[in-house]
Amino acid sequence: MIELPLELPPRPVALVTGAVRGIGLGIAAWLLVEGWQVVLADRDVSRGRQVAEALGDQAHFMALDVADEAQVSAVVDALIERFGRLDALVNNAAQTRAHGVPLDQLALDDWQAVLAINLTGPLLLARACAPHLRAVRGAIVNLTSTRAHQSEAHCEAYAASKGGLLALTHALAVSLGPHVRVNAVSPGWIDARDPAQQQAAPWSVADHAQHPVGRVGQVEDVASLVAWLLSADSSFVTGQEFIIDGGMTRRMIYAE
Repeated sequence: MIELPLELPPRPVALVTGAVRGIGLGIAAWLLVEGWQVVLADRDVSRGRQVAEALGDQAHFMALDVADEAQVSAVVDALIERFGRLDALVNNAAQTRAHGVPLDQLALDDWQAVLAINLTGPLLLARACAPHLRAVRGAIVNLTSTRAHQSEAHCEAYAASKGGLLALTHALAVSLGPHVRVNAVSPGWIDARDPAQQQAAPWSVADHAQHPVGRVGQVEDVASLVAWLLSADSSFVTGQEFIIDGGMTRRMIYAE
């Protein structure tokens, strides 16, 4: 008796924005290990192609400016044409432009540029991806920030954009449920530098010690949480924020 080979189920497909470096790259790499096909979307075309090639044949690069409505639509259409499905969207792309600029020097163009990428971009992507995510009961994860809750001086644009994205998360969860789950991950201090940079300029003992867990975060800490939120193991979780900051937002700090 000849046994025919069993047909393997198709790999799920994830779209990760801002995926060619830092936290986005860490998320993409983690999902690939877990058996996903990953579309890495980013404005950096040269690095994007190099990264996708290095990650293997299940990684695919697509050039994308998330703040450009026409580009968002074109990329999602191209993704569906190529893979026939979309199971997850990770809104990671972010702009820190104007960070550290005093309020009286903050240019309106800079303010609007940050909000266009950090807040409007995720909205455009969620809108374009929603029909395809509904079809497979997929999930969205938005990368927000602990800056949505606390600030240093002169971070108005970034803090406002991340606070808005946190609110957008629960709004989308209600609007897209029950077929699409939407959650937010808010990182604190994550060392998103390349390994060579981390080795060349390590953080001090004091940097690590101020965290209740005893260390600065790594991209893998965030990536593993995002992967869980995209999986069936979190099927009862939506509209929530997950702060991943080594306990820093729970620690009282007083000047001595």
